Amino acid sequence: MPFTPFHIGPALFFGLLLFSLLDLPTFLLASVIVDIRAIFVYFGIIHGPLHGPLHTFLGGTIIAVLLATAMFLIKDYTKKITKLFKLQQNSSFKKTLITSLLGVYLHIFLDSPLYLDIKPFYPLDINPLYGIVSSPAIYLFCVFSFILASIIYIYNIYRLVLSN
Repeated sequence: MPFTPFHIGPALFFGLLLFSLLDLPTFLLASVIVDIRAIFVYFGIIHGPLHGPLHTFLGGTIIAVLLATAMFLIKDYTKKITKLFKLQQNSSFKKTLITSLLGVYLHIFLDSPLYLDIKPFYPLDINPLYGIVSSPAIYLFCVFSFILASIIYIYNIYRLVLSN
């Protein structure tokens, strides 16, 4: 993605759709954390290819495990935030880890068709996903997902208000 926040749309959509199965804060953060290195490269803080090791399933798995551990350790803090948005959840480490892996992999699957320099199956030096879906289709999917997620969230809040 040329603009990391595009990943929030699908993450929010799937996170709300599968709310009982996923840890939403972890899923949202996992869907964008893959770009942390790319942001540093873009702003000249570090040098190298824009899409590096975090845009691989191997590197993504490592960052997902680290993220899951961090998110589980700060779960009491994230609970306070999710409560503000009426999105309270209880999550085990297993749920947080699976959610983190899925969020990171979603990011890699969304970016791999767009960029030839991504090597998702490293150490294999290929990107068999490149070009299988057009850029406009992926961008449209991201925007449409955000719109659907917004509708789901508003509907759930409306239902919650009516039940009280």
